[in-house]
Amino acid sequence: MYAVAVQELIDELGRLPGVGPKSAQRIAFHLLKLPTEDALRLAGAITVVKERVSWCRRCFNIAEGGDDAECDICLDPRRDTTTLCVVEEPRDLVAVEKTREFRGRYHVLQGAISPIDGVGPEQLRVRELVGRIEVEGVAEIILCTNPNIEGDATALYLASLFKHLPIRVTRIASGLPVGGDLEYADELTLGRALEGRRQLDG
Repeated sequence: MYAVAVQELIDELGRLPGVGPKSAQRIAFHLLKLPTEDALRLAGAITVVKERVSWCRRCFNIAEGGDDAECDICLDPRRDTTTLCVVEEPRDLVAVEKTREFRGRYHVLQGAISPIDGVGPEQLRVRELVGRIEVEGVAEIILCTNPNIEGDATALYLASLFKHLPIRVTRIASGLPVGGDLEYADELTLGRALEGRRQLDG
């Protein structure tokens, strides 16, 4: 239906996560309407990021440099090396960093256990996480996976993996958002809020 080059662009865009056939068409035609320099700038940015950016050799966050590079957080000598926050993806790490509440290091699993998608512990950076514990003198692991079926399964698997080790394994609390009303909360969220309750000192 379309010229071969246009169809190839639509097909490639359609392979991106969250981009369906209609969205792929819209993006493709938007790119066709762009001035050439704007489209080339986008293509250049994609090329540069693929050339310069890799995974941190220690925590598997995004790192700029070669395959042996470390991210800025792992290189920061002010970070607490005894505490590891385990997240699913680099974007989760960014979310935790924005809170300014955590001063330890991270470990990015690069996914979560999802049998339906064929993702087991072997496809994640679990072996590398285990290898860091003794080498780096880790005393606490904070499981900061998403509060969904896959995230919970991943957290439970990791907790069982570490239960024989002399380290503290914790899971982030989940529950009601600040400013939310109880009447609008679903049962699961409210249940988790009750489970994660803490004592008030007053």
